[in-house]
Order: sequence, then structure tokens, then C-alpha cells
Amino acid sequence: MAFYRLDETLSTQAQSILEQTWVAFPWLARNQLAFTWLVYDPPFPVNTGGALSPEEFWSYPVRGYSYRGIEPIYPASVVKLFYAVACHEWLEKGMIPPSTELDRALRDAIVDSSNDATGYLVDVLTGTTSGPELPPGPFETWKAQRNIVNRYFEGLGWVELESINVNQKTWGDGPYGRECAFVGAQRENRNRLTTDATARLLHGIVGGVAVSPRRSQSVLDLMRRDLDPKILAEDPENQVAGFIGGGVPLEGKVWSKAGWTSATRHDAAYVELPHRHPYLLVVFTEGKQASETEALIPFLSAKIAEAVPELYDTDRI
Repeated sequence: MAFYRLDETLSTQAQSILEQTWVAFPWLARNQLAFTWLVYDPPFPVNTGGALSPEEFWSYPVRGYSYRGIEPIYPASVVKLFYAVACHEWLEKGMIPPSTELDRALRDAIVDSSNDATGYLVDVLTGTTSGPELPPGPFETWKAQRNIVNRYFEGLGWVELESINVNQKTWGDGPYGRECAFVGAQRENRNRLTTDATARLLHGIVGGVAVSPRRSQSVLDLMRRDLDPKILAEDPENQVAGFIGGGVPLEGKVWSKAGWTSATRHDAAYVELPHRHPYLLVVFTEGKQASETEALIPFLSAKIAEAVPELYDTDRI
């Protein structure tokens, strides 16, 4: 059973937005886009600092819609959210010790989307390191260790996570040695996420229940994006321009994690707008042209923002 309920109003709005997207970007194939959209109704159960218990939070009804939301797609740097949550779970359980170096890597992986920092996080989480090819026996042990993050998320029992894979580092030039052997000759063992799976994890983060309230808030704090054009101009890799934040009005607030390769452009964001319901949006796009088109995700994001219902005066926050 999905963690959100399909909503007729959202479905009608989303179908209209999809049609507008196909018109604006006629080259975009129907199977090159996937997205999941949640809208939160009063009293809002998100961004509360963990005021609700996990039981209360997960029982709270959420309206949603998804287009190809269960399709496994290479997630690029969006996977870093999963590694950040896993690191905080390990810290919470005492499985790894806290350190300033771990804090630095968590920040750099989410704020700056550093692949080097992410590689360090994967090493810390799994007790493995990259390097030359290994003999068969040690390689099997190494692979079992590298799947520990997968086993953790499988243990949550969320149906949305059944088809995901989160056992690979993120790369600039690509994997070598044992990493190349692990991902497979045809990249069959690449990371895989769906927009529904990503939305559920982000939903838990903004609800303060992905880990403990304090640790969930720590991840959310790293995801906060500044929409000021002057600040964005100083950082060409700001994870706003060309992504969901690029379609959000300047008075809005955005918490997000983007992913971008030569064949993908993705983003996962929680958004708050003045006098409107808060909402969550995850968008995955595939293909070289989608990757290079900075207008696509902001176009869809802006249409979603326009469609989000206004609050009645008595509900305003």
C-alpha cells in the first residue's frame, strides 16, 4: 500500500501539467520523465522538528500523484540522500563513531554534491574501500559488505523500496578496479531509485522520522537552498538553477537534492510557499537532451507551484 493516497484533484492538475510539458518540450519522450507530487493539508505534519511520533506521522493521510513513479531509474546524486540518512542511522545506533571528518563529508555530499565526499560516506557505512580487483573469495565478502545499506532499507519494509539499489559510489570519470567489477560490464548493478521511493524517504526526512527528530533535522538543514539570484550567480553548481528551485517563486523556501549526469537531470525537493500548502516534488528526467535542457524541470516545477492550493485565511502559516 502506497504511503500517500491518489487524489483526483491532483491527478487532474498533473495530467494538465504533463500535457503542457509535452507541448513545451515536444522532443521529450513519454518514458523520459517520472515524477511524484505530494501536497500537505492542515494541520501540516512536516517541518515540525519531529513533533509527531513515527506512528502518528506515518498514519497521517497525504494526498499525492505520480507519473511513472515506480519505474527504476539511475538516480545520479539523488542517492546521496539515502547515504546521509544511513549515516545518521549508523551514528544513532553507535555503529560508527561521530567525527568532524564525517560531518564534513555529510555536508559536502549534500550541500555541494561532492562525489569524493560520497565515496567516503560509502566507505564508512560499509567498511569497504575502493582499489584493485580482488580474488573471488575476498570479493564476495567485499560485495556482501557493500550491500549493507541495501539491507538496511529493505528492513524498513516499505513497498516503495523493493526495486531500489543503493550500493554504488557516485563518480566523475567512472569506477575502476573492484568498483568496475562490482557495477558490472553492462552497468547492471548501478544504483536504482524510483520517484516514489525517493519521495517516501524525503517525506520521512521532512516529517522528522527518517531517523531521530534531531538527526532528520540535520539532514534537512543541509538541504536548504538559497533562491537569491545574486548568491546563485556566484555558484554555478547551486542545485537550484535548472532544477525544482528554479521554478519556485523567490519568496518560497526550498530543501532539495539534485542529480545531474550527461544522460540524467533529477531533483527531489520539499517546498514551502507563503499562503499555500507545503508540498513535495521529485522529478527524474532521462536522455541527453533532457540533461542539457535547464528549462525543463523549472517549467514543470513552476506549473506545480501554481497548482498547489491556497490556504484559507484561518489556515495560513
